[in-house]
Amino acid sequence: MPTPDTNSASSYLVFGATGGIGERLCRRLVMRGARLTIAGRNVEKLQLLAEELHSTAYPLDATRFDEVEACVEHAIQLHGRLDGIANCVGSLLLKPAHSTTDAEWFSTCATNLTTAFAVVRAGAKAMMTPGGSIVLVSSAAARIGFANHEAIAAAKAGVIGLTLSAAATYGPRHIRVNCVAPGLVRTPMTSRLTANEVALKASTAMHPLGRIGEPEDVAAAIEWLLSPEQSWVTGQVLGIDGGLGSVRSR
Repeated sequence: MPTPDTNSASSYLVFGATGGIGERLCRRLVMRGARLTIAGRNVEKLQLLAEELHSTAYPLDATRFDEVEACVEHAIQLHGRLDGIANCVGSLLLKPAHSTTDAEWFSTCATNLTTAFAVVRAGAKAMMTPGGSIVLVSSAAARIGFANHEAIAAAKAGVIGLTLSAAATYGPRHIRVNCVAPGLVRTPMTSRLTANEVALKASTAMHPLGRIGEPEDVAAAIEWLLSPEQSWVTGQVLGIDGGLGSVRSR
């Protein structure tokens, strides 16, 4: 692994660190010289990534408020400070409302919205002084209507509402809260779509830039929002979607 820039001593915490986007984000932060705590449910993958990046692994279930709070406290005890948190935990459910089971609804909300709220709650408490940055992950599906996305669109729309309200609440404390809203990104979570030639072709055609996203595209934007250099950016929903959410090229 290349030698990181050691001029920076920032401390970051990434939830969902072993997912496609989360892993790329971790690698980018380490290359900036950040001290990193990585959290996730897959213990084996988390430990392997932590060893490779010389970071600290913290296995947890991010839908549990107590575990998220304990993780945040651990990161602060370990590094003495916490400059930013990213929540990359997520899931994908493509079903119409009438076919969505109770369990699928509650699971989708827990994975995508409850984790985001838990991160904001714990992160805001921890960063009251001297401030910091929180970045959440929403979806282009929360901003425009896609068929068969009711549950995931509702949960991800909640993430946008949470972002805006938290940005207003904690701005006076110098805590910035933003989120990204990706289009379709090629990750293990979306492999059922991206491995299907017909579905991939249709999805690609929907993106004005003519391709679906890669994890690096979204990770770069999250890293940018986390950086203290963006000290005047809060309450923003950044569409990392190849134009999907705002442009119709044909």
